[in-house]
Amino acid sequence: MKTVQTGDPVPLFTLKDQDNKDWNIQDYIGKSRLIIYFYPKNESGVCTKEACSFRDSYTAFSDAGIQVIGINSGTVASHKSFQQHHGLPFVLLSDPGNSVLKKFGVKNVLFLTGRETFLIDERGLVSFTYRGFLNGHQHVAEILNFLSLQK
Repeated sequence: MKTVQTGDPVPLFTLKDQDNKDWNIQDYIGKSRLIIYFYPKNESGVCTKEACSFRDSYTAFSDAGIQVIGINSGTVASHKSFQQHHGLPFVLLSDPGNSVLKKFGVKNVLFLTGRETFLIDERGLVSFTYRGFLNGHQHVAEILNFLSLQK
């Protein structure tokens, strides 16, 4: 399983969002940049800190024309609950069986699915990646730093 790298095209996929609606990445290629972050589990300590970091920086991403998408194998219902509990203003996608996680080549850590973030440009190409399993909050800092260097 090869991990998606900078310069690679984003894998194509459709998943259900927290409202049980189909979310197809092809609807966004050519229209906006995307942050796609994979995280192991709703309501776990590190995952909650990571999600809340994306929430707290959401305006900066939104102002830059970037949509934030969180993905894990949790159910649609668990995503809805997680989103409401923490006031998350972005989309959470349910990836049962981790098929999309595998398309991105995100590696497991011990017995948990991995934690990796990808920035996708308007053309559908990966422009930045960050992997940091125990430092969920660091994902936001790394992307914001990368974006500041692009200005």
